[in-house]
Amino acid sequence: MPASPFTSDDLAFLGSLLATAAREEIMPRFRTLHTVDRRRKTSSFDIVTDADEACEAAVLAALRARHPEAVLIGEEACTRDPALLDAIDDAELAFIVDPLDGTKNFASGLPLFGTMASVTVRGEVVAAAIHDPVRADTAFAIRGEGAWIESASGAKHRLQVAPAVPVDKMEAIVGTNFLPEPLRSEVNARLSRLGMTNWFRCAAHEYRLAAAGDIDALFYNKLMPWDHAAGWLLHREAGGYAAHHDGSAYRPAHRTGGLICTADRASYDAVRAALLG
Repeated sequence: MPASPFTSDDLAFLGSLLATAAREEIMPRFRTLHTVDRRRKTSSFDIVTDADEACEAAVLAALRARHPEAVLIGEEACTRDPALLDAIDDAELAFIVDPLDGTKNFASGLPLFGTMASVTVRGEVVAAAIHDPVRADTAFAIRGEGAWIESASGAKHRLQVAPAVPVDKMEAIVGTNFLPEPLRSEVNARLSRLGMTNWFRCAAHEYRLAAAGDIDALFYNKLMPWDHAAGWLLHREAGGYAAHHDGSAYRPAHRTGGLICTADRASYDAVRAALLG
C-alpha cells in the first residue's frame, strides 16, 4: 500500500480533538437532557441529541481546517445526505466520525458512550481513535503499528486481545437486533453455546473491551462505517482476527455481511459455526 498521507502527528491531533469536543460539547449535556432534547431518527432505538450534533460540528470543522483536501463523513451529516458514504472507497484521505456512539445510553444517563473517528486512504482504514468522555482516555491504532490506550496525563499502555479459548468459555458481545428473521431467532437460540453474551448498546466500548482482552468475541450484523471502522482497526492492531459472516475481509465501505471479531482464525470459525450453523 502506498505511503499514507496521514501521520502520527495527525493522529495525536485527532485524539486531542475528540477529547476537546467531548469535554466541551458532550459532558456538559450529560444527565441534563430532557425528553425534548432527544429526537428519533429511524426508530426509538436510533435517536439523536444536541450533543451528537454539536460534537460532530466541532470535530468536522477542525478537521476541515487541518485537512481541507479530505472527505469528511459524519454520522449525522450522512443522515441528511447518505450519498457521502459513496466517497469512502475512492477518497485519497477520508475521516469517518461518530460524534456520540451509544446515544441511547447517554440520553438515559448511563456513562457508557464514546466518540470515534477512523481514517481511510483509498478505502483502507489506516488509523483510529476511540475516546471515552467519562474516563477521559483514548484508544488509538495505526495500521501496522499496533494499538494502545492513552490517559489524559499521557500515560500509555499497549492493547492486546485475550488468548484464544473454547467457544463454551468465551465471553462475547452479540448484537442480533439487526439480523433478519428467521436468522435472528436462530442465532438467539444458539447463544447458550457461548460462555456468556452481552450487548452494551455502544460499539465504542465493546471494541475497546475486545482490544484490551476483556471480551473474547464480537458478533455484529449492521455495519455502518462510523460504528465499526475504528473498532475493527483497534481490534486488528491489538492482535485480533475479523471477517464478515461469509469469511470475506472487512472494508469500511461494506455496510452488510455482518462481522465477527475473535482472537484468531480458528476462534472465528468456532464462533461462526456456533452461532450461524
